[in-house]
Order: sequence, then structure tokens, then C-alpha cells
Amino acid sequence: MSDKTPVDFWFDPSCPWAWMTSRWVLEVEKVRDIEVRWHLMSLGVLNEDKLDELPEDYREWLVNKAWGPVRVVIAAQQEHGDEVLGDLYTALGTRIHNQGEGPEKETVAAALKDVGLPDSLMDHWDATPYEAELRASHKEGIEKVGQDVGTPVIAVPGADGQQIAFFGPVVTPAPKGEEAAKLWDGTLMVASIPGFYEIKRTRTKGPDFSNL
Repeated sequence: MSDKTPVDFWFDPSCPWAWMTSRWVLEVEKVRDIEVRWHLMSLGVLNEDKLDELPEDYREWLVNKAWGPVRVVIAAQQEHGDEVLGDLYTALGTRIHNQGEGPEKETVAAALKDVGLPDSLMDHWDATPYEAELRASHKEGIEKVGQDVGTPVIAVPGADGQQIAFFGPVVTPAPKGEEAAKLWDGTLMVASIPGFYEIKRTRTKGPDFSNL
């Protein structure tokens, strides 16, 4: 058993904001005594009951692009263990977001090859027998923060033994070193306050992958 503080992180590999936050948490892992544990959630599952309320382009993306990658990832986890998730997520995110390849079938197949996982996992792209496990993983994460947010979700042990869970933080570019640590410490501070609900500020641009 590790003596490090476990940090549970739920992600959808197609989400650029979850990707930025995940790179920040890995920076925090270098300077704080934490250990990240990866879990899968799904923007497809999150939005499947409200497709009619969404903009047409996002609705089309959810229907045609969002499901394939998470089906392959849940199959990798179920057949090869939780320990493959971190490296697979890094390979997927690097290709999908940093290299701009998008969540395409060819991208996911290449990411599997990058980490030495079998190409047979691509058989799960259109349908998987692990859909119940995917939905259970998603439910575990989203129920910690509520249905009105997306990815990522982070949960850490609180001082009283209860988990502190929150959406985000959404940050771009991902800070490194002591800046990463400062954001971590501050996030835990506000998230641990009973009754704390939300903090936002104006977003002027999309995610910046230039320093990843």
C-alpha cells in the first residue's frame, strides 16, 4: 500500500479541458505527496438524455465521436487492469489534443500501439460488452459532483475522512512546478469549505497545448 494521498481523477479522453487538468495533476504529483488513480467517465453518457437541448454541432460530435474512444478505454481497463489507464490516457491525449489528430478511430488504434496494448481492443469501438462497467465508472464520478458539470472530476480524502470532490479546475495552460503546487493547495482549500459551491472567471480563449 502506498503512503501517498490518493487522488481519484475521472476523465473522458476526448475532452480538452480534462486533458489540461490531468497534465496539471501529474505536475502536482511531482511536488506533493499524492498518487493519481485514473477512472473513466463519458461525455456521451452525461449528455445522452439531453441531446435535443444541445447545439447541433456538439450533438453531432457526441453521437459520432464521443463513444468510440471510451468504449476502447473501458475494454483496455477491464481486460488489462487499472494500471494501463494512465499511460493509455497520456498516449491518447497527446495524439488527440497536442498533435491535433482528434478522437478518430485511427488515432485510438495508434495510441494502443504506443503503449503496447493489442489492436484487438479496437473491436470495442462500435459496441462493447463492458458498457455496464463504463456507466458504473461514470456514475461513481459524476455523483460526487452532480449532473450539471462534465469532465474532469477529482476526489481526495478530506481531514474528516470524507472525500472532497470537485469539477475541474479548468486551467490553460497547465501550470508546472511550484505554480502547479500553489493551484493544488488553493483548490483543496476552497473545496474543503462546507457549503462552497462554485468559482468562475472570464474565459477568453480555448485550451493552450503549447507547453505540454
